Amino acid sequence: MSEHVLVIGSGRDLPTRLRRARAGTRTTVICRLDYLSKLRETTEHTRIIGVSPDAPDDEWVAFAEAVHARHPFTRIVAFGERDQDKCALVGQALGLAAHSPQTTTLVYDKHAMRARLREAGIDTTACAQVFDAEELRAFLAAHDTPCIVKPGNGSFSKGISLVRAAEEADAAFARAGGGLGGGLGDADGTAVLVEQFHEGPQFSVEAFSEDGDHQIVAITRKYSDPLNFVELGHVSPAPLTPAQEKQIHHYVERILDALGIGAGATHTEVVLTESGPQLIETHVRMGGDEIPALAHDVTGVDIADCLIRHTLGEKVLPGIRAALAAPRTPRSSAIWFAALPAPGVLAETTGLDEARVVPGVTEVQLLLPPDAAVGTLESSASRVAHARAIAPSADEALAAAREAINRLTFHLRVHAADQGAV
Repeated sequence: MSEHVLVIGSGRDLPTRLRRARAGTRTTVICRLDYLSKLRETTEHTRIIGVSPDAPDDEWVAFAEAVHARHPFTRIVAFGERDQDKCALVGQALGLAAHSPQTTTLVYDKHAMRARLREAGIDTTACAQVFDAEELRAFLAAHDTPCIVKPGNGSFSKGISLVRAAEEADAAFARAGGGLGGGLGDADGTAVLVEQFHEGPQFSVEAFSEDGDHQIVAITRKYSDPLNFVELGHVSPAPLTPAQEKQIHHYVERILDALGIGAGATHTEVVLTESGPQLIETHVRMGGDEIPALAHDVTGVDIADCLIRHTLGEKVLPGIRAALAAPRTPRSSAIWFAALPAPGVLAETTGLDEARVVPGVTEVQLLLPPDAAVGTLESSASRVAHARAIAPSADEALAAAREAINRLTFHLRVHAADQGAV
């Protein structure tokens, strides 16, 4: 029987890979109208349905049911961060295997996720939803600890602040979306999230699950801006002791179980504190920032390929475990990003040839086209280039990637400030 896969969202090149993975596979896409421009090979889909970004859940379900009645789906998948909840609801309505609506709700609603993990005895992080800066100051006073303030349902590392003193509360609340017209903490009733800040190095954990059985594929050390926590670099495998690796493996597996995540790729971020790992957040998708590519470099496991084959009903855990157990020359793979210290219009980037010949560098890529407006580092979308490198050790791989970035020069056009005078 040929496969007809309903793809929720754009998926970039993954729908193409789905069709190529098995002869006769067809894809139908339902995505937000603002995602249509991200679709690739549009004429190769059986159909594409665009939905208003503010369309209610039942509209997504109704579109899917209408197509399903005429041309039944055999599988459903959402590859990206957004609309995993829509995929869960549509999958439930059509009787197709997908994450449960409860699971996607817990993954999206970080406060609810903390509550669930607290009930399971996994997480003790102090946290709260706050609706104004005064409530944020009260939380700081009550817990006497540095805190992370962030949107209750955000992505791309946007709107995050580290707050150490009460006088920083107003700016942090506004940055997270509160106090602005239509903001998260505004009259729409959506709260800003404040959480206890855990000191320690941060790690990304890539895992794959089938039938509730979890396999950690890779642990990646991540390096972030110290103020807003936008990622600046990653290296895999993370420089950890075997005991630390085992501790993180066990901790993440408990989280996946508690949230009801039983299948597919996951990306979980943790802090390794003096008392052990503590959760930042988890996602029912592959990691971003080329982390799956870094993992592939050092483990031989292609997580994207595993996700494609898993979507088509194949068992992939045996192959993943065989690849992880296979003899391999130890090496490290790193990525580093460029961000700019001032806003402007990107006129030209020079030094690409010099960057690409740094020993160990495997890729240097510009992330914005010429004449793009750029700002300072506010989110992962603010970054303008990245470089990847492979070397025998984590330090060497990171040094090579950073050296490549340092050889780039970004030429900006800026306008004079319109300043008042007396």
